[in-house]
Amino acid sequence: MIGYIRCSTEEQADSRLGIEAQEAALHAEADRRGWQLTIVRDEGLSGSQVNPGLREALEQLAAGLADGLVVAKLDRLARSVVHAADIMERARIQRWSLIMLDIQVDTTTASGEAMANMLATFAQYERRIIGERTKAALAAKKAQGVKLGRPRLVPTTVALRISGMRADGLSYRAIADKLTADGILSPAGRPTWQASTVRRIFNSIDTKAA
Repeated sequence: MIGYIRCSTEEQADSRLGIEAQEAALHAEADRRGWQLTIVRDEGLSGSQVNPGLREALEQLAAGLADGLVVAKLDRLARSVVHAADIMERARIQRWSLIMLDIQVDTTTASGEAMANMLATFAQYERRIIGERTKAALAAKKAQGVKLGRPRLVPTTVALRISGMRADGLSYRAIADKLTADGILSPAGRPTWQASTVRRIFNSIDTKAA
């Protein structure tokens, strides 16, 4: 089992009590349940992205090198419900357990899985609210006469990488899995890529080239 610990720059500057408290909680749970625990840390980093320690943990889990991921608190894993739900979906697909001690999410138990499903429902609601707000904001700008252009989906380096992998014969699904495994955020800022997103980006590259 992998135990994940994170603190921000401000928290790190204040004291090490936050890290010590997280580690104590993880070891206590490991002792109670008989886990062999490996601790992975991201110190002085925000939870708004997939940091190096978390990326390493997710890669180990994807490779089947650990049974699951445990964190003391939800906000140590992710700063948004949407981000946390994306990691939960990755755990479901790759068949490893995810445990968040503070909100009693434990995908190895029926009640914990129910909590995880509830969290996923809230994440879907949050996505829809964000989408509605974005549409309303764009409509308001259009009404004001602001010309709206289509923003670039991803950085040029990522677009070129997708193009190169397609040239090597990889499917959209395989490319999506590779980008996810490498910890590259999707255009929506999520750690999980979809094949449809890769296809859209690749087609956009071809259209521009033409």
